[in-house]
Amino acid sequence: MPAIPTPPDPHSSGPADTGALAGPAPGRRRLPIADAVRASCGNTLEMYDFMVFGYYAAAIGRAFFPASGGAATSLLLSFATFGAGFLMRPLGAVVLGSYVDRIGVRRGLMLTLSLMAVGTLVLALMPGYATLGLVSPVLVLAARLLQGFSAGVELGSTSVYLGAIAPPGRKGLFVSFQSASQQLAVMAAAALGGLVSALLTPAQMAAWGWRVPLLAGCAIVPLLFVLRRSLGEADAAPARHATAGAVLRDLLRHRGIAARGAALVCMTTVSFYLITAYTPSFGRAELHLSAGTSLLVTFCVGLSNLVWLPVSGALSDRVGRRPIMLATALLMALTAFPLMEWLAAAPSFGRLLAALLWLSALYGFYNGAMIVFLTEYVPREVRTSGFSVAYSLATCVGGFTPAICTLLIRRTGDVAMPGAWLTAAALVSLAGILAARGPHPAATANPAAP
Repeated sequence: MPAIPTPPDPHSSGPADTGALAGPAPGRRRLPIADAVRASCGNTLEMYDFMVFGYYAAAIGRAFFPASGGAATSLLLSFATFGAGFLMRPLGAVVLGSYVDRIGVRRGLMLTLSLMAVGTLVLALMPGYATLGLVSPVLVLAARLLQGFSAGVELGSTSVYLGAIAPPGRKGLFVSFQSASQQLAVMAAAALGGLVSALLTPAQMAAWGWRVPLLAGCAIVPLLFVLRRSLGEADAAPARHATAGAVLRDLLRHRGIAARGAALVCMTTVSFYLITAYTPSFGRAELHLSAGTSLLVTFCVGLSNLVWLPVSGALSDRVGRRPIMLATALLMALTAFPLMEWLAAAPSFGRLLAALLWLSALYGFYNGAMIVFLTEYVPREVRTSGFSVAYSLATCVGGFTPAICTLLIRRTGDVAMPGAWLTAAALVSLAGILAARGPHPAATANPAAP
């Protein structure tokens, strides 16, 4: 998918350029920071639903995936359904990417928000297996696939949009808003989940209490629509009318860049879903800590991420993206498994908090530099779709992190195995950094960025 085109100059009859945003119309000034908030709000809803699903995976598993293998099997099936949505992201990146090319990025962001809202509503209201039988888990899986399909282009469109509206020399900071907005969802889901857990009994939580945070997410959808409807018209004149086949052919021509981009994203997706979506279940099922303790740690992780992401984005504008990425990926590879062994040796609130805050700092610094690097590395003619496909391919792996960690612990009996999985992801990203000699010559849209 091409770069976001520039709206036509109101005083010119000529065609608009592509790849950058035009200035505001006379008499009307738009603040880039306001459009950045509006563009990022859809990421908040998407991640909120993902977090609630991860936090209450055990209850969702009992409701929709009862299994003869007991609670462990139900939990694994629930996490597998959580991960299944990510398998649709590459398809969404290509199919929705070509469609958004035709209707424009602003309208495309409205479409992806609508699809995500439908998926959240289905999960919140769907009767359980005891009422509908096999129809229930099938429809829940379909809702997750729909959300994954829409998310396939959501992140790419938002990241490229933020890069296009960034003032000179602040591209890293602005693009970091995409990931930072997701941390608000982590914190909101953890805070609301903790409140509901404190007010309801365990039996009520298992029966219906887990639906309350999902219904709360549905309630904020109208506000998100209002915010996105007022988004600046960065896409008034789409650069081309690409079909899905044309987008796919372009991506195949740049398949090496897409593969290296996926390697870059690998550590981001694995570490994020490990320290957020997996933490509540890991704390309860493996470390035998209380639900409130695990959710409190998750809230602190979201707050930590929210701090480090823009710090890293702004720092990358000054010192460059690659030094930050190399340092944090190397530290992750060296420390993840020993840290998890230390935690598993004597589980406690303090140790869980300390371990995850360290991993959060490494994730935040890496991702804050990596996202903007990827927007610069992908060639201009396939910037949004290329970014989306690279990111989506990595989430096909990272999204299964809760399921993979659960399976690894079951097979080995070693509670520290999530650290080994995270180490492997860091090594993949290190290889991607060394292979990506970017930015791509045709990709840099902000000359002030390093």
